[in-house]
Amino acid sequence: MSSEAEARALDASDPGHRELFDIPTATEGRYREVAYFAGNSLGLRPKATRGELLADLDSWAALGVEGHLEGERPWLPYHELLTGPAARLVGALPSETVVMNSLTVNLHLLMVSFYRPTASRYRILIEDSAFPSDSYAVQSQARFHGYDDAVVRLKPRPGEDCLRTADVLDRLGDDVALVLLGGVNYLTGELMDIPAMTTAGQAAGAVVGWDLAHAAGNVPLELHEWGVDFAAWCSYKYLNSGPGSLAAAFVHERHLGGQLPRFEGWWSTEASTRFEMAAESRPPASADAWQVSNPPIFSMSPVRTSLEIFDRIGIGVLRERSLRLTAYLEKLLAAVPVQVITPTDPVRRGAQLSLRIGGALTAGELAKKLRFEYGVIADAREPDVLRLAPVPLYSTYHDCWRAAAALAEVIAG
Repeated sequence: MSSEAEARALDASDPGHRELFDIPTATEGRYREVAYFAGNSLGLRPKATRGELLADLDSWAALGVEGHLEGERPWLPYHELLTGPAARLVGALPSETVVMNSLTVNLHLLMVSFYRPTASRYRILIEDSAFPSDSYAVQSQARFHGYDDAVVRLKPRPGEDCLRTADVLDRLGDDVALVLLGGVNYLTGELMDIPAMTTAGQAAGAVVGWDLAHAAGNVPLELHEWGVDFAAWCSYKYLNSGPGSLAAAFVHERHLGGQLPRFEGWWSTEASTRFEMAAESRPPASADAWQVSNPPIFSMSPVRTSLEIFDRIGIGVLRERSLRLTAYLEKLLAAVPVQVITPTDPVRRGAQLSLRIGGALTAGELAKKLRFEYGVIADAREPDVLRLAPVPLYSTYHDCWRAAAALAEVIAG
């Protein structure tokens, strides 16, 4: 295994932006700070978040209801501060992008518009290892339309852990109404071929949507150019906006301003006429038309802070460091008796390596030992998968060295 000194030298030559984040203090082990590898579950807090959120709270104290139209960041147009940076992050037009609600709520609102089953075309394709919330959402949508057998769960080939693009394309047919896959699979860390699957799914007559919870802020995306029909993503993983923070949605411009059915509310109508209190909605020709409720300003504030960091640094720069950092961790893990189930091709993965462990310990037990004995925080998926996410914004090469060294010791017993 590489030496600790080599890891320190790599950090000196290839630093990230750790100084922008609050790193939890380690309670055990030799080091003051934890080595944090759970950013694919909950990202760390940017240092700027606290002050900027307090400033927004102070506007409420100082202005009361007048804060809707007055102050440094008035609340009525507040969500527009997030639209441009969110669109740039995922390769979309501002008119195609809106920050709102939570991820699964957004998926439901989008499926109201885009899952339009018929007697002959009603199937929904998802990964067998889709995040449970996605499974529940598509199953409930299918049942709502009267179909109990609509969901098709795509499994890897026997003996494999990741889906092959060809196997997804082979299942497309004239019975498929919707393809809804994770851009980066939460369990394996596999980055799907989003443009190829989108093109093929649409050519087969299906609508193609993407859950980008593990892709947004992790890998570069070009949703507009790829012609994706719709997408949704959360902001508390790689986007570091806090637990349960607001999500976002994308609707391709070809679907805007048309006759797609939508659920509507006060915020679905044109902002310029909202306070006319008209009985009929006048939705804008943008993704804002999918909004329903008055946005929660104090939940938007941390999202704005985080998006400004990505806007300033650039997802392309972060992706390049991510490739280097993940490759280094992979090299270290080659000396540890674990099976990496994430694709070895860097193009087919994001900032995550998923490890299948053997031995007497479950993944949860192993994660506890890493945390409480070594100050290494990883994410466990029972019974036998440990997920390590070297996040390019704040993870270090030394973190990677610590994780691999700790794993080797624990597994060796």
